[in-house]
Amino acid sequence: MIHPSATVDPKAALGRNVTIGPNCFVGPGVVLGDECILHNNVTVMGHTVCGRRNEFFPGAVIGAPPQDLKYKGGLTRVEIGDDNVFREQVTVHAGTEVAGGLTWIGSHNRLLVGVHIAHDARIGNDCILSNYVQLAGHVCLEDKVTMGGIIGVHHFTTIGTLAYIGGLTRIINDVPPFMIVEGNPARVRGFNETGMKRWAYTEDQIRGVREAYRMLFGPKAQTYGASMLDRLAAIEERQELNGEVRYLCESIRRSIKDGIYGRWLERNRRDTHADRQVFYGQSRSTEGTR
Repeated sequence: MIHPSATVDPKAALGRNVTIGPNCFVGPGVVLGDECILHNNVTVMGHTVCGRRNEFFPGAVIGAPPQDLKYKGGLTRVEIGDDNVFREQVTVHAGTEVAGGLTWIGSHNRLLVGVHIAHDARIGNDCILSNYVQLAGHVCLEDKVTMGGIIGVHHFTTIGTLAYIGGLTRIINDVPPFMIVEGNPARVRGFNETGMKRWAYTEDQIRGVREAYRMLFGPKAQTYGASMLDRLAAIEERQELNGEVRYLCESIRRSIKDGIYGRWLERNRRDTHADRQVFYGQSRSTEGTR
């Protein structure tokens, strides 16, 4: 079902029962899985592979080249799973060569109005990103993350499973799983008990995370150790740790011990000053003509 005003390149691959509305553009390297829906004025370009039952609302632009000075024009790509919703004006950019060339989005996510997913980002499953969330390059969202509106996330940041980020928050460090984070500077304000209940975690699992939050971030956390590493050690000395608490402790320890500026993915940076120098060299070469 392709509207006559839509432009679909003959080299694009369309699954069964795909709907493409008025004034859409689908480029030659695009794959749309079964039952995908493109409402009017949607652009899917580049080397973008979409799974089944994804829905794209007006103004969405998926697969455009990255806004990154180290991008060299290569055949980088976007991969999207199943059952995602991309609301109006959502933008998702392809990866860069230096980082593996892939921007990846899992399944069953909701990206609301004006969300931007930059190059080389990875979004897990079951995430909700509210209006105008802006993810910089190389950001990683694990599963079941919920984000309020108008949030900026620094590049190479990891946001853990079932974290909840309040609106207008500025994220420059890794966010621990199961925690509620708000403010500028961002701070842990609580743990996401409501989210854990909605995703059917058991009372024992919730109780373990509640106790860990109390020891790590609660009003009396200092009684368990002067530093975060001391408090982690106090929790880990206990005989029994459920999987959620162990994962929480490992994530925090990784950000502190392996991270740079509180972001463990910074360790994976492979770009250099030379990767951006083409832009700056061109700027200098044109100074005399201005």
